[in-house]
Amino acid sequence: MTDLSSGQAAVAEPAAAAKAVCVYCGSSNTADPAFLEAAFQIGGDFARAGLKLVYGGGGVGLMGATARGAHAAGGRVLGIIPKFLRGREQPFDDVETVIVTSMHERKMMMFERSDAFVVLPGGIGTLEEIIELLSWRRLDLHRKPIVFHNPGGFWDPLFALLRHTIDQGLTPPSLADCWRVAEKAADITPTLLAWLAETGGEDAASNVRLLT
Repeated sequence: MTDLSSGQAAVAEPAAAAKAVCVYCGSSNTADPAFLEAAFQIGGDFARAGLKLVYGGGGVGLMGATARGAHAAGGRVLGIIPKFLRGREQPFDDVETVIVTSMHERKMMMFERSDAFVVLPGGIGTLEEIIELLSWRRLDLHRKPIVFHNPGGFWDPLFALLRHTIDQGLTPPSLADCWRVAEKAADITPTLLAWLAETGGEDAASNVRLLT
């Protein structure tokens, strides 16, 4: 486990590293068991597709289930967790974990280490992360793929709210093209791989310096 809370610089990933996918999701063990099962499957699917998982470092809820699924399937996993959350989110110590000083540092490192994003069911923390990510996309600070897992229409209220802001002229219509949706867990990885293939894995994050 690497501790960056002292301000130590992060070690860069090798240039030839596999594509990395960041997962945003809930960290509560009280989530619907079907969500937890799907998260485990999605993590395993990433591993079998050769995708590295980047996640929030916790061993609980959908977060922990995704990491365990990827690890069990032999995949590479990177967890990033703030020091103050180690007791609450119980890091999954079987995988590489970096300890940082703040939520801001965690989110920035997750963004920088990832080529694409998958959003599973989650609560207020997940909402914060995805709204920030969409806001950065709206500002053309990145063009990384974003795929929602939407079992039973879980994210439909969010999509309706975003559509409402578009209809009211407060958000450009182009924002609606910034994400894709899959209802079934088995469709998440194929959807993501197809999008990466379309773009050639292009990372248009040349303006990432503007985020700091």
